[in-house]
Amino acid sequence: MERNSSCRDTIMSCLLAVLAAAAVLAVARGQLTDDFYDGCCPHAEDIVKARVSAAMKAEPRMGASLLRLHFHDCFVNGCDGSILLDGNNTEKLAAPNLNSVRGFEVVDAIKADLEKACPGVVSCADILAIAAKYGVLLSGGPDYDVLLGRRDGLVANQSGANSNLPSPFDPINTITNKFNDVGLNTTDVVVLSGGHTIGRARCALFSNRLSNFSTTSSVDPTLNSSLASSLQTLCQGGDGNQTAALDAGSADTFDNHYYQNLLTQRGLLSSDQGLFSSTDDGAAATKALVQAYSANSQRFFCDFGRSMVKMGNISPLTGSAGQIRKNCRAVN
Repeated sequence: MERNSSCRDTIMSCLLAVLAAAAVLAVARGQLTDDFYDGCCPHAEDIVKARVSAAMKAEPRMGASLLRLHFHDCFVNGCDGSILLDGNNTEKLAAPNLNSVRGFEVVDAIKADLEKACPGVVSCADILAIAAKYGVLLSGGPDYDVLLGRRDGLVANQSGANSNLPSPFDPINTITNKFNDVGLNTTDVVVLSGGHTIGRARCALFSNRLSNFSTTSSVDPTLNSSLASSLQTLCQGGDGNQTAALDAGSADTFDNHYYQNLLTQRGLLSSDQGLFSSTDDGAAATKALVQAYSANSQRFFCDFGRSMVKMGNISPLTGSAGQIRKNCRAVN
């Protein structure tokens, strides 16, 4: 009985913490609220959820792809839907996104459904935030309230995508600095990296950790030798577009297995494993958080929802700024 009561208390304190963080951010940022569309498009979230659910039934990996789209949008120009724009300066062609970010057709379908239900109301930036939430939730992850009311940006920023997005090749200090630049802290680095519990990465993003293919050893001493051997087999021949699961234990299930992998040097990307194995300044803090989340999935889920709310509030356009795009790929 005491144990059940303690569990309920922990869950309640977690929910209260997330709600409190959301409320503080809403006040700080102005118009973003969790009920923004209640009057003008009350079924907006249901419409997004239905499309995300259908896409994930066809391809479970899509949940991770939609989460990544939101992340890569928010780190460039803020959460303004700029990653969705086509054109000469498109962020889609930046090095971190080229042949990598995906899910644009799902966003297009969501936008078409919303334009039928409530034309000119729901922004593409908000679609990304809601789609990311359901990509996580339908993969088995936590539920959290998304703050809404963003408007869409008018320009893409390819150079900003090249310089601002954290890279799998960056040392942990560099990644932490990039997070700090947009108002996120070390806890956010570790907990949002946990989004790699779902999804896949191309060989091009981790082959730097492998030796030449004549041996089963690894160039990177922080990479488990048996994992190195299997990755070498996968990537042999130089096809950088072959993919491996970021979390080989549960590739399409949102859980804390990602952190358990790091304890045994089974992080796929050097930036993942670096959270536990780095000797950078501040590494003790990231290592402690990895250990905590590996032992307590409930704490990870709680903190993940809180960090997603924070990330979703990076420099949103509100009020009369920007516009509500009719087509997420182009300005009106």
